Amino acid sequence: MQLSKQDLQQSTDKIYDTVVIGGGVGGLSAGIYLQRYLLDTLVIDKGKARSFWMQELHNYLGLPPDTQGRTLLKHGKDHYLSLGGDLLNAYVEEVIDKGNFFEVKVKIGRQNSIYAVFRAKYVIAASGIIDNLPFVDDVQNVYEYAGYNLHVCLICDGYEMADKRVGVFGRNQRSLEVAFSLGWFTPYITLFTQDMFEVSSQFRDRLWEHKYKLIEKPIKQFIGENHQMTGVQMVDGSIIELDAGLVSMGSVFHSAYLSGLNLQTQGENLVTDKMCRTSHPRIFAIGDLKMGLNQVIVAASDGAIAATGIWGDIRRQRGVKQPSDVDVALV
Repeated sequence: MQLSKQDLQQSTDKIYDTVVIGGGVGGLSAGIYLQRYLLDTLVIDKGKARSFWMQELHNYLGLPPDTQGRTLLKHGKDHYLSLGGDLLNAYVEEVIDKGNFFEVKVKIGRQNSIYAVFRAKYVIAASGIIDNLPFVDDVQNVYEYAGYNLHVCLICDGYEMADKRVGVFGRNQRSLEVAFSLGWFTPYITLFTQDMFEVSSQFRDRLWEHKYKLIEKPIKQFIGENHQMTGVQMVDGSIIELDAGLVSMGSVFHSAYLSGLNLQTQGENLVTDKMCRTSHPRIFAIGDLKMGLNQVIVAASDGAIAATGIWGDIRRQRGVKQPSDVDVALV
């Protein structure tokens, strides 16, 4: 059921089999599989998953190419709730290991907030990341085009930029390296530093060899209409015409609530095994938080894998004999 501030008592009194932190595609997939394994599940969703901003999903098998991310999420939530899972809109502040279970401390509501603690035997971290966007005075100007023809993922949208004039927006020289992979799709590439950093002479030589342009002046705003970006206006008034953009400015990882658990990481990604289990045996990480491709279809797969791993654990703990075919799947 959809939980609210008014009906938390019953949920805070019990111990869930699993709390899933994050209501994006990965978290909802995990919740659906957990409920279908007859396990008691709570999904805690802070809202606005990364996929919520996707205007069209062109590479998800079986969906019409104009399907919006928010449509996929709505269907996922409806499916999960239809299976009897609990769903709470809240922000997770901390996960504490109490030995036999975890305490998950949450803040509910942005105004007149209340705080609650939920308990679970397992935790799935599915809270994902959010992309940093180009710096302009009016951030709404960026949102006008983000998710349309201003892209954040080369793997997802390289095809959409084929043979187009593409601007690449980075936050350091390393982030601009994506331009050389983008060159597989289009040779018409302009790189923007936004006057935020310097690039080396060796890097400039590589750009010259590929005939890529480098613009180092700061950006005033993006220009276009009907959510289609047609270029950028620089602070000096000049305009660079473009057909699409690729933002490569890094991401914010939503995993601070795990900071007290000393999990193994590589960079900011959580290290997991093939069942999405972290270095803690009862904490799983899926989707963009773990190492791997940041793809909707991969996150959905991760959710199924993590849920299956937890189901196998719980069956073993309860002394249930495991059929050989399930054993093979869980090894």
